[in-house]
Amino acid sequence: MNIEQLHEYALSLPDVTESFPFDETTLVMKAGGKMFLLVALDADPLQFNVKCDPEHAIELREEYDCVLPGYHMNKKHWNTIIVDGTLTNKQLKEMVLDSYNLIVKKKKKRL
Repeated sequence: MNIEQLHEYALSLPDVTESFPFDETTLVMKAGGKMFLLVALDADPLQFNVKCDPEHAIELREEYDCVLPGYHMNKKHWNTIIVDGTLTNKQLKEMVLDSYNLIVKKKKKRL
């Protein structure tokens, strides 16, 4: 997966917006005003942060060397994913979708 594919996939999800609130190289994707994906545009290889269920986050970190505690994020709830070919595009998309679903579900519960 490359940056264009990641960007296109994230934007295909309902009610997603994008912005650069921190700097010009960190793309932030939100749904309902909540972040679910942060992408380091200047990283080589590509890397991004996604929200994750805390127990599942630990499982992924133990299983894959390319999954790390979230860089500059709450390490209990966020993972940094290094796109180095270890994970398939399908797995990467699932991680993005899981992150999106976590914030969308949380928003619906509040309403």
